[in-house]
Amino acid sequence: MTADESLGRLDDDDYPAYTMGRAAELIGTTPGFLRALGEARLITPLRSGGGHRRYSRYQLRIAARARELVDQGTPIEAACRIIILEDQLEEAQRINAEYRRAGASLGPSADA
Repeated sequence: MTADESLGRLDDDDYPAYTMGRAAELIGTTPGFLRALGEARLITPLRSGGGHRRYSRYQLRIAARARELVDQGTPIEAACRIIILEDQLEEAQRINAEYRRAGASLGPSADA
């Protein structure tokens, strides 16, 4: 089961954050792995009133993807960089699609 299947929609931060232990359990890893992701600056845990680390559903999706890469033999630092690049590519593709839709709605350009 992938993180997307087990956690449902993960980009909605209206849901409560999970404690480190529960977050690790949900994605099938250890709290130490989540700490390592924090040290690599991939995810920054939220802090509760008592100072406890808590993770949003979005952060769990990121951590689950990192876990997949590390399990395939990718060093943790490289896995973090790959995830950042994947997110940047996804954002660039979204922006490109928006511009294409906007251009198509305007009709053929006068320059052509």
